[in-house]
Amino acid sequence: MGKATILAIEDDPDIRELLAYAFGKEGWTLVEAESAEEGLVAARRSMPDLIVLDVMLPGMDGLEALRRLKADPVLARVPVILATARGEESDVVSGLELGADDYVPKPFSPKVLVARIRTALRRAEPRDPARGSALRVHGLSIDAERHEALADGIPLELSATEFSLLELLCRSPGRVYSRQRIIDAIKGPDYPVTDRSVDVQVLSLRRKLGERGVLVETVRGVGYRMRAEA
Repeated sequence: MGKATILAIEDDPDIRELLAYAFGKEGWTLVEAESAEEGLVAARRSMPDLIVLDVMLPGMDGLEALRRLKADPVLARVPVILATARGEESDVVSGLELGADDYVPKPFSPKVLVARIRTALRRAEPRDPARGSALRVHGLSIDAERHEALADGIPLELSATEFSLLELLCRSPGRVYSRQRIIDAIKGPDYPVTDRSVDVQVLSLRRKLGERGVLVETVRGVGYRMRAEA
């Protein structure tokens, strides 16, 4: 993590300067892009470990850039943190549905952003092989070490957060997880995220699972579970 390369797609030069200082203290390499168009090219060229993406950009906006990043098989698994205008919940929800891993509202504290990046980078690291071989539940195969999820042998295109959510639920089919338990397991304790964000991630995961989406069951007033195997 100490030598991570972070791509910041941000049109405000003052913010880029702030990020350069904060990331430099962490030993991270900052790659800068002033527009979404420039950022997409820079992402392919630099292959960053993580992307900080402003939503409000001149020309192509950040959500369209995110859509294109997640449609690119080379870049789809790169974690993306959105920088959103404070109070723009619709942008947050849309970004999470498109596969963003996290978001920070502007104006943001560099310390908060650095903490969010550390968390996202840890999630993206290869898992400990000691956790065991691939899980197999309801025709799904989840290999944490390879960060690979398959349905009947066909790869599922999941964001890092969606993958972690699916892995959590599949490890204990039938067990109910509260929204807070899901947040703690995937993001870490005391992580500032809303129940609505969990619901959005579950909705997106169900959609990507297709006909198997019904296996992720809602337990009213409690949370979610993977349907127990017969």
